[in-house]
Amino acid sequence: MIEVANLTKTYGPKRAVDDISFTAPAGSVTGFLGPNGAGKSTTMRMIMGLDRPDAGTATVDGKPLASHAAPMHVVGALLEAKSVTPGRTARNHLRVLAATHGIGRKRVDEVIQMTGLDQVAKKRVKGFSLGMGQRLGIATALLGDPATLIMDEPVNGLDPDGVLWVRNLARQFAAEGRTVLLSSHLMSEVQLTADRVVVIGRGKILAQGSVADFTAQAATGAVTVKTSDDDRLAAIVAAEGAEVTRTADAVVVSGLEPPRIAELAVGSGLALNELVKSSATLEEAYLRLTADAVEYQAGTPEGAVK
Repeated sequence: MIEVANLTKTYGPKRAVDDISFTAPAGSVTGFLGPNGAGKSTTMRMIMGLDRPDAGTATVDGKPLASHAAPMHVVGALLEAKSVTPGRTARNHLRVLAATHGIGRKRVDEVIQMTGLDQVAKKRVKGFSLGMGQRLGIATALLGDPATLIMDEPVNGLDPDGVLWVRNLARQFAAEGRTVLLSSHLMSEVQLTADRVVVIGRGKILAQGSVADFTAQAATGAVTVKTSDDDRLAAIVAAEGAEVTRTADAVVVSGLEPPRIAELAVGSGLALNELVKSSATLEEAYLRLTADAVEYQAGTPEGAVK
C-alpha cells in the first residue's frame, strides 16, 4: 500500500504539490490523473525517495522506500523510460541493475520474455524506438518482482498490442494482491484499467474514489426514452414535473428516475422501446473537474463545436 499524507513540495515560488493526502491500496489499480504541471510526477518522485518533500510523508508498506532493506523488491517504477546508459544492451542494463540486489540472471531472462524484448535484448539501447524503450523501462520495474508498481505514462509509444499488454499486466498485479499506481493521459485506457482514481490539479487533490463513483457524479442524470407514442409520453412525464426535451426519435427526460418513467409509460398503455439513463465517461468527468486547473488553455479552432 502507498500512503501519502500532507505531502508538500515547493520549487522557488511555485507550490508544485500542496498538502495532498491519498492512498493507493493493495489489490487495486489506482489511476493518478491530472493536467500537465499538476504535480503527478513530483509526487511519484517523492514516493520513490528521489525528491525530498518540504512537509508530509510518502510511505510504501508503512515506511519510506529508502528505509526498506531491498527497495527494488518493494517497488518497481517506470518514471523515465530513457534513463539508461545508451551504449549498453538491454540485457546488460538489466543484469547490472539485478546485481545491485542479488537478483539472478534467470529473473533477467524472465522479464525480457515477459516484456517482449527477446529479439532486441542484445541490441544497444541507443537504437531503441520509443516503444522498445518503454518496454525496457517496464522490464526494469518488474526486475525485483515488487509488491508495488508505479508507472508514469506506461503506454506512451506502445502499439495497440502493447497497450493491451500493459492493461493486463496492471490488472494481473492487482489480482495478486499487489499495489498499482499509474498515471496516464489516456482516459479511456485508465477507465478500462483502474479501480479507483486520484485527480490532482495545481498541486491539490481535486477528487478521489472509485471510477464508478467519479463518473456517476459527472453524469447529467437525463434519461432517453423511446415509446410507441413519444408525444403522449412527453405530456405524461411533463405533468409529473419533469423537464422534457424532444429529439428526432426520442424523449429526453430530466427530473424523473427510469423506474418512475417506465411505470408511467406502461401504466398509460405505451410500448416501451428504450429507456437509458445517461452516464459520463471518465474522460468527460475528468475534463469537467479539471477545467479550471489546466495551466495552458488552447483556443477553440474556428468552426469547431464549443
